[in-house]
Amino acid sequence: MQDQNQQAYDRGMTIFSPDGRLYQVEYAREAIKRGTASVGVRTTDGVVLAADRQVRSPLVEEQSIEKLHRIDDHIAVASAGHVADARQLIDFAREQAQVNRLRYDEPIGVEALAKEVTDYIQRHTQSGGVRPFGTALAIGGVDPDGTPKLFETDPSGTPYEWQATTIGGNRETLMSFLEDEYRGDVDLDAGITLALETLAQSNEEIDPEAVEVSVVDTEIHRVRSLEAEEIDGHLAEFGGADDE
Repeated sequence: MQDQNQQAYDRGMTIFSPDGRLYQVEYAREAIKRGTASVGVRTTDGVVLAADRQVRSPLVEEQSIEKLHRIDDHIAVASAGHVADARQLIDFAREQAQVNRLRYDEPIGVEALAKEVTDYIQRHTQSGGVRPFGTALAIGGVDPDGTPKLFETDPSGTPYEWQATTIGGNRETLMSFLEDEYRGDVDLDAGITLALETLAQSNEEIDPEAVEVSVVDTEIHRVRSLEAEEIDGHLAEFGGADDE
């Protein structure tokens, strides 16, 4: 009888179980855990986003797998979980960034964008006929006043601000590493190395071609993607490069 009751709450997106749980939101979090890892690191002079772009077949074009996305000149996003769900949220975030520029003639703040996105996510937890987004985003950028910010979204619609975080698979291990290694005074170069070293906790060796890294510098306020040669240089600092 208990299993039958649980199934009823399991199927109802808008109904809380007797112990206050929304099972569909919890299932969405499980979907995120099945995705490859992405890491965000806030530094004194910018934000670093790094993602493991795993290629599951040699026939797949590596460049077609996107884990990092530019939302505006000063904001980038890393995703984990269902790719299609992430694409919908990224399109929504880009739209909100442009609306802010047209309406107020200024770039949107990182926190403001994160809250716009999570408000949109939350509406998918209390409406019939929809399901939660099975994806998490790490939103990193530089505010108009030059302050670096890093936020994470959750399928429940809650925004979290972080100094450093990881989303996707093997999160517990990667977060434990970040908690031990992160320092508040880390600069941008050291932040890149830390982000890559964190990803390396899931893979003994990292192929620079299979990793994406984007940075947002407080000086230029622009998203910049690192080339494979730059990534390889940072991997060499801790011996994480694939020699093959």
